[in-house]
Order: sequence, then structure tokens, then C-alpha cells
Amino acid sequence: MMCSRFVFRCFKALERFGDRITGAAGPFFVAFAIILIGLGTVCFFDVIMPSLMWPLISGPICVLIASNLWMHYYYVVTVPPGFVDEPPREAPPKTILWAEKRAPRRGEITAGVRWTEELVITRAAVTKCRKCGQQKPERTHHCRICKRCVLKYDHHCPVSGVNQCVGLHNERHFVMFMAYLVIACASLTVTGLPHVLYALGAAGAAFDVHDWPHHVPQIAFIMIYILSVVMALAVGVMCMYHLWGVMHGETTVEAQDHDVYRRMAKSRNETFVNSYDLGKRRNLALFFNVGENGYPLYTLFIPFRINPYTDGRSWARREGYVAHRGVRQGEELTDDDDDGAEPEAA
Repeated sequence: MMCSRFVFRCFKALERFGDRITGAAGPFFVAFAIILIGLGTVCFFDVIMPSLMWPLISGPICVLIASNLWMHYYYVVTVPPGFVDEPPREAPPKTILWAEKRAPRRGEITAGVRWTEELVITRAAVTKCRKCGQQKPERTHHCRICKRCVLKYDHHCPVSGVNQCVGLHNERHFVMFMAYLVIACASLTVTGLPHVLYALGAAGAAFDVHDWPHHVPQIAFIMIYILSVVMALAVGVMCMYHLWGVMHGETTVEAQDHDVYRRMAKSRNETFVNSYDLGKRRNLALFFNVGENGYPLYTLFIPFRINPYTDGRSWARREGYVAHRGVRQGEELTDDDDDGAEPEAA
């Protein structure tokens, strides 16, 4: 018993130490990410762009991809995720960075949430956080690195160059950033293959350093090309995982909780039903806030800022549901469960 408690406390101390290290190193990861993305952008436009076919078509498309990549990264790093101790955010300013809202229809409520008659939105249940004492609505979790409760918390992201939590107000930009990063890396991988073969001397005559007609050094382009291949695969998997969660109406942390709920419900011969899951198409539309109830579809291709469909204190649910099915009162997982309880003697 004493041994198990000692091991448990050692692991928890090591975990907290890792949190402090990654939290402190966050700005360095941001700087590193900016350098790598900048090098990739320079390599593409210096080496690959001049050789692309149909420059009047390919040029604007490449600029649009690069703009989305950089702007969504800027948003996900600078836009706060949304904390429970902050007041609900006001209507966005009319600037070039913000998309224009459509005019509300008759009978549509625009304060806090957006809906039509077909979308059922209910107020979130509120509990008290035992770590910071704040009143937190559903889908809110306490971040042990930020030490604050985050609305629709997905995860804290220091290592990948975000250096803050991903939550209600920046999760859309996080997914869009990943998507455009995959598109950019895949484009560089496909279109840059002839150039990297030439840089390696595999395109015919023996390699001559003086034959390289670009400003970017050959070794730099080769390294960025290899990095692009790796990032296209690695970030592509991560992006698909997040989109899978979006299509099922759950965040990363909720996906883990729902697996536990499914096992508990199955042990009682019941079926767990996620009340936030409105179907893949509706879930995607609500997450990106586009379509009939949100902004125009062009906001997926032009890097505008837009607000989420809710203020984090009300949520769209399946019709007839006010909570998940298959989870009984008292079984809901909390942030205290992340810390775990010390193992007891058998």
C-alpha cells in the first residue's frame, strides 16, 4: 500500500514538473514554429512557385493557402480560448479581419446564441470548480497549466507552437490551421519533388553547386522538403482525428470521457448517447459556424475571424435531450478525475 502510494505520488510530481517545463518553453516553441513555417513559405515561393503551370491560376491559389496558413496560426496563438471568469464577448467589430454577419431573421435571438426553429439550444448545467472556485458550465474544464477554467476545453497546446489552451473561441482556427498546414505541406511535397531531385543531382548531369538557380540554398530546401513530408503525414493524422471528433460533436477530452461513459452504460445493458451529436453534417456546420445558421461558406477559404455559434453557456442538443443518455447522476467525470485518486488497499 505504501509502495503504491509512493509510486503514484512520484508519477504525479513528474507530470506536474513536465507541465511547468512545457508551459515555460511555450514561447520558444512559438518562435520555432514561426521560423519553420517562414522557411517553408520562402522555399515554396522562391523555388517551386516560378515553375508552376498556369501562373494566373496557381499563383492566387498558392497565395490564398499561405494566407490561410499564416492568419489561422496567428488567430490560434493570439485569440484567447475563452475563460469562465470573462464576460461573454460582444459583437465583433466591423474590420477587415472579421466576416460580416448575415442579417438575423424574424424571431431569431442573436444575443449569445444563434438558432433557427430547427436547432434546439438549451442552457448548460453549471457546477463549481473545486480547483479555482469558478462557476463553470457544461463542456468547461480546468487547465492545470493556465490554472483557469476554459469554455469548451479541448487541450492545452504548448509543444506544437500554440502556447495556450484550445477552446471555444480559437478551436476553429486551430483546426483550420492544421488543415491548411497539411494542404501546404502536401503541395510542397508533390510540386517540390523535381526540384529536390535536381538539388540531389538525380535529375541528369552530375550535381554542380553553381547550377542551382534559386536564392534558397540546396541543403535548406532539401531539409524543408523532408520536414514537409513528415508534417503532411503527422499533422494530417492529427487533423483527421480532430475532424472526426468534430463530426461526432465532441472535443478531445470529451472523446476520452465518452469512452468511459459507453463502458459504464454497456455494463448496465444501456446505450450511451451524446446529446451534443446532431449528425455529422450539422456538427460540422455548427463547429465552423457556416450555412443556414451561421456565416457564408466562403469563410472556410478566406481567413476571416468569426465568433462561435454560442457563448459557451448554451449548447445545441438533440431534440428531446437535456443531458447525455446512459450516464447517471454522480457518474459524470470531472477535472478532479484527471488527477486521479490515490490507490487504495485491496
